Amino acid sequence: MNGAADEDPAEQSPRLRLDQLLDELQSRLDAARGTRDRVHSLLEAVLSVGRDLELEQALRHIVEAAVTLVDARYGALGVVGEDRRLSRFIPVGIDEERAARIGHLPTGRGLLGELIRHPEPLRVAELADHPSAAGFPAGHPPMHSFLGVPIRIRNRIYGNLYLTEKRGGPFDAEDEAVLTTLAVAAGVAIDNARLYARARLRERWLTAGAEVTNALLSGSAEAEVLDLLVAQSAEIAGADLAVVALPVVGTEELTVRIAVGRDAEQHAGLVLPLVGSFMGTAALTGDLVASADVQHDPRITVGPPRWAGLGPAVAVPIGTSEGGIHGVLMLAREAGRPLFEKDESIPLTGFAAQAAVAMELAERRHDSEQVALLRERDRIARDLHDLAIQRLFATGMTLQSALRLIEHPEAADRVQRAIDDLDETAKTIRSSIFGLRERSGPQATGLRARVSESVERAAEALGFTPGLVMTGLLDSRVPPAVADDAVAVLQEALSNAARHAKAEHVRVTVAAGAELVVTVTDDGVGLPEGGRRSGLANLAERAAAHGGGFRAHGLPAGGTELVWRVPLPVT
Repeated sequence: MNGAADEDPAEQSPRLRLDQLLDELQSRLDAARGTRDRVHSLLEAVLSVGRDLELEQALRHIVEAAVTLVDARYGALGVVGEDRRLSRFIPVGIDEERAARIGHLPTGRGLLGELIRHPEPLRVAELADHPSAAGFPAGHPPMHSFLGVPIRIRNRIYGNLYLTEKRGGPFDAEDEAVLTTLAVAAGVAIDNARLYARARLRERWLTAGAEVTNALLSGSAEAEVLDLLVAQSAEIAGADLAVVALPVVGTEELTVRIAVGRDAEQHAGLVLPLVGSFMGTAALTGDLVASADVQHDPRITVGPPRWAGLGPAVAVPIGTSEGGIHGVLMLAREAGRPLFEKDESIPLTGFAAQAAVAMELAERRHDSEQVALLRERDRIARDLHDLAIQRLFATGMTLQSALRLIEHPEAADRVQRAIDDLDETAKTIRSSIFGLRERSGPQATGLRARVSESVERAAEALGFTPGLVMTGLLDSRVPPAVADDAVAVLQEALSNAARHAKAEHVRVTVAAGAELVVTVTDDGVGLPEGGRRSGLANLAERAAAHGGGFRAHGLPAGGTELVWRVPLPVT
């Protein structure tokens, strides 16, 4: 007999054992090679997620690395919020079309909530068999095997990694060990990304605060600064609505000065009480207040419905404990968007405090400028009285003395006119002195001050400042009722000039003698033929009520002259 069958069984046994040993060795070598490759992949994943500094990018890379390491079809990272529910959910493996069919992302119920309630690794061969399984919504892909591990940051649970549908069978202990190791590295990477994001956020708030401060201290108008404050806040915080409300002096109310963003028109111009409103709560407590759902916040008990579609909100007072509240800044996001986290709220409070200090400094600077302006007016009034008027009087007396020596009638007449002009100039300067001193007083409520204020206000509508001449004892000779009507007449005349006259020059003269005469002259288009004159009729009625008269007529060179005169009581 020939062949292997003729071999002695004793000789076959060592060869069989050798083949078995070689197979076992090969198997172990393959396992070691696989372990080496897996460890290498794990190290690459750890290094990859550790390089990310942008938080959103880091979270997605962590899920993608986890899916690759355990050969899973689907993966996700859920961030646990302060309410012990998922505040964010980053899925991998489900396309946008499928995600749209599924609808809202998970919030942390069912098996996903099991990891939140018990933050320990969880491995399940069949999802439907677990007691906490709650099923899947319509349109959700079928899932069977499951592996979840918590992500800790400094001994606190930040979120969980969820993996499902391992290719080739259920997840094993080695998958769990690999994913647990990745979760440790993920916690470090997320912590670094959060620290980086926090530093950048603080830098942006500091930069924004510096811009607001510079705008205030450089003399920008309050409205411009508030616009800048709202724009910066909304952009940095990613808010869909930004509102600034200012306190109403002498009341327990706030008035909304600026509203930008979603349904801003429903908030603009509102007057809100401190008690019963969201921003009022921040003003009363002097501290930041936050709401997870501003639509149903129990602190809001007054005002029209205006929170539809909004969810997370935060309000912070603009002010200091020593200087009081200058206003309230409120930011809100649409419903379903992330809450305002503590890392965002702390720099927001600092930004508001910095803005309040800047507003306080701007007020102090404005007060100092006003004091300097009033002092300068007093100095000018003294100089005019002590120098200019005295020289005019002296010149007039010299001319009067010389008048007796002039024999030629025409020359004498010219000198007399010069003396009259000097006298009129002295009256004008004296009137200006009275006006300066009146406006420098603690309460500029006299007729001179009111006329000056009306003329200054008209400059914005006209595009230029009208000329103004005031003579006589306007504040002491004109009764209050006549003064009130005179100011109303002047405002109406200037308003008409701004709206209809298309004038390039306007001159106002207010003189008090036997009569109070208000004259407004412009070089505009003149009075239209057959036009409406209801406004002029009102001016005539005001004059008639005091026994006076009113006249409006066109000028030969073009333009209009309005003359309003009322007799004054004899003193």
